[in-house]
Amino acid sequence: MKAMKTAIIGGGAAGFFTAINLKEMMPDMEVVIFERGNRVLAKVEISGGGRCNCTNSFASVRDLSHVYPRGHRLMKRLMKQFDQRDAYEWFERRGVTLTTQADECVFPASQDSHSIINCFLNEAERLGVRIRKGMKINSLENLVEYDYVVVTTGGMPRSIANAATDGGLFEGVEIVPPVPSLFTFNIADEALRGLMGTVVEGVTVMIPGTKMRASGPLLVTHWGMSGPAILKLSSYAARLLAEHGYRMPLIVNWTGRTEEEVREELMEITMQNPNKQLANVRPFGLPSRLWNYLLEKSLGERSSSRWIHLNKKELNRLVNVLQLDTYEINGRAAFKDEFVTCGGVSLGCLNASTLEFVDGKSPRRFFAGEVLDVDGVTGGFNFQAAWTTGFAVAKAIAGQ
Repeated sequence: MKAMKTAIIGGGAAGFFTAINLKEMMPDMEVVIFERGNRVLAKVEISGGGRCNCTNSFASVRDLSHVYPRGHRLMKRLMKQFDQRDAYEWFERRGVTLTTQADECVFPASQDSHSIINCFLNEAERLGVRIRKGMKINSLENLVEYDYVVVTTGGMPRSIANAATDGGLFEGVEIVPPVPSLFTFNIADEALRGLMGTVVEGVTVMIPGTKMRASGPLLVTHWGMSGPAILKLSSYAARLLAEHGYRMPLIVNWTGRTEEEVREELMEITMQNPNKQLANVRPFGLPSRLWNYLLEKSLGERSSSRWIHLNKKELNRLVNVLQLDTYEINGRAAFKDEFVTCGGVSLGCLNASTLEFVDGKSPRRFFAGEVLDVDGVTGGFNFQAAWTTGFAVAKAIAGQ
């Protein structure tokens, strides 16, 4: 009997995970990974600053929509087959010791992405998965000898540029136009940029006029703003920001507190430290450089006053700048370590349990990983999507 054959198009995280699991489930299946570049798992290598944030504990996730702005319903369904606990056990069973940080992000204990890469390469070799590099596969005509094709080409726009081409990997498949997600904001404020390197904990950022907001640490950079709060907001608002040319207002609540809480804090400081200068007592433990910047921004030359001399109008301006500080987003900067796109293969045209595009043709086509219109916020969620969708496809092909 002729051996069944599966072609995996894309040698990244989802491609390798699909190939390894499929080969384990069906040892007689011939599995070949085709990678257009000369290196496999390149994105895994640089992710998380070279440490590879491979999943998340999900301990603080109350609703998957908070971490998967697009595709949370699919992820909820597929994670019943393979979730973050399964991923943790999968790697540890194969010799990769993992560690969970205080922020619930999971990394290899080695703090080195090569622990994940070497695991994949070793497992692929052990199981007999073939890897062919420098192979650009755009047409199904090149794959007529295969029974199954799994497209794991990633989320970059060039990977779906041939979507409408007859005989292409994406023939007949509905594509949601891809736009960048997970990026930092350019802010044209020289005084703010002067605070480069300042990290502020517990910040809330939001797009005014929408319900889009995110909280967490914020990092001031030489081009504007970064950090988990900004990256999460960029994910939530990815398509809206793209539609507006990445030029929109941004509100920053530097304290993460309500207006009432901010006002009470400032009044308490005034009562306890009336004769101290404003700059010498920082509310909410704000970094001194940031506090001086906010004082100058809200009070100008009066920023050197003492707390007792703060009048009602000035107090209101201070409350406003702490709680509703407004900036203009003036473009985006790529988050180079973990570039992610919003968009890709529409989930509505796939079988929600198997991720197969059913058109009755051969070879049968499946899709996994970032090529899908599924993307997560920063924190290991995008890799978990790769593991979950890759496993679901392997299971579907294996008929398990």
